[in-house]
Amino acid sequence: MSANPKIVPMISDPVSSPPPRGLMYEESLLWEKERSDHPGVDLPQPAGVKLRTGQPARGDIGLHQVSEPQAVRHFVRMSTWNYSIDHGFFPLGSCTMKHNPRLNEKMARLPGFAHIHPKQPQSTVQGALKLMYELQNWLAELTNLPGVCLTPAAGAHGELAGLMTIRRAHEMKGQGHRKIVLTPDSSHGTNPATAVMCGYEVRSIPTKENGRLSVEKFKEALYATSPDGSDVAGMMVTNPNTCGLFEMHIQEIADLLHKAGGYFYCDGANFNALVGKVRPGDFGVDVMHINLHKTFSTPHGGGGPGSGPICTSAELAPYIPVPTVVKEGDSYKLQTEEDRPETMGQLKGFQGQFGMHVRALAYMLSHGADGLKQVSEDAVLNANYILSRLKDDYHVPYEGPCMHECLLTDKTQKESGVTTLDIAKALCENGYHPMTVYFPLVLPGTMLIEPTETESKESIDKFITVMKGFAEDVRQGDTEKFHDYPLNTPRRRLDEVKAARSPVLRWK
Repeated sequence: MSANPKIVPMISDPVSSPPPRGLMYEESLLWEKERSDHPGVDLPQPAGVKLRTGQPARGDIGLHQVSEPQAVRHFVRMSTWNYSIDHGFFPLGSCTMKHNPRLNEKMARLPGFAHIHPKQPQSTVQGALKLMYELQNWLAELTNLPGVCLTPAAGAHGELAGLMTIRRAHEMKGQGHRKIVLTPDSSHGTNPATAVMCGYEVRSIPTKENGRLSVEKFKEALYATSPDGSDVAGMMVTNPNTCGLFEMHIQEIADLLHKAGGYFYCDGANFNALVGKVRPGDFGVDVMHINLHKTFSTPHGGGGPGSGPICTSAELAPYIPVPTVVKEGDSYKLQTEEDRPETMGQLKGFQGQFGMHVRALAYMLSHGADGLKQVSEDAVLNANYILSRLKDDYHVPYEGPCMHECLLTDKTQKESGVTTLDIAKALCENGYHPMTVYFPLVLPGTMLIEPTETESKESIDKFITVMKGFAEDVRQGDTEKFHDYPLNTPRRRLDEVKAARSPVLRWK
């Protein structure tokens, strides 16, 4: 077998003959299945039968008039189109598509957890409150940030909680005039959006030269409109950053920010690269959110709901949202605004996504301190293995090793007319979900690949073989097929520009 084996398409001539779909069903819209003579929802009123419930007669529900087998088959067939981490390798960068251990699911389904209600008296849910308290302690220990609130429902919600905590702290200290938040140009789009939602003005810090923050560029942004930085409320930085690189000057930058009176918000989206190895509080972080689904394996996306707890320094702890769980003697209780009047207030209903808390703590306890350390080590090892194997086939914009995800671009292939989008569609053709494409936005044609720690060398090698095959095809001039991919998926390539400009929003 050659070092760069050519990937054989599923069929030899997809244009002249239809692809062998097998059990890959073509599925129409549920409305198109409707048959008024075969209803499964709004049943006809039986003649001569008196209503015996004592309730008013029910009108039509208005759902699709299909039978139960039709409805079940429709949604089961639709579900077979979904690609998931349980299906195969899911190389999305920045998203950290981790395997979700089934032990977590078993724990979350224990009746004592699954069947409780958020409005139960706290005396009847002491076990659940103890679990949340233990999770708070684990997160505090792993981050060296003692103030923990489990309430936020997702990562972006955690960002909002973190920035609102910073805003509350400044207001309580008479520093409400601080209206600037600094963000790198490579940051997640939710960072500047969150800052604006909290009433701040965003000032971008350029990082294009080497993919990292420099002390010089940070100083320029910090002192741009004030000689002492006294108009800056804080900065939002992801570390490792969105280019998959560790911010090597982060301690010095944090010290400069603190000297100016600002707070360091760390986007915890990439904590999977640090967990058990580095505590963000040790490099100057004041507040960060943690995506439980990215670092501690709770279901991601459609398998959610998500969970984005925040951890803060002792200085910011009084201002975090309520409720938080505290221990008084041998019992546990939820702190409220009456207990902590400095709080920014309540961010959402109830106590957060409790099922996600169960899953995350189960993951932590099953791994232990040494296991969590190995998680980050293996995630970084896998990403660097991919980088080392593909660096001669694709353009690598930044020198040196990466952290938990590696960044490539289409610079080499684009010279032959093959773009990042073409490569992504070719991956679909070969049975893979594409990596994250065109993000971060600091460079053109980016491809961000994150294997996580649970992928075996065998599965990673197969992905590398496919990617090398694409690069070899381009070198040999076999490029036209890339513009037609995918051919054997339920849907072919869309005209994405037309779809964005002229979307069909309503079925007729």
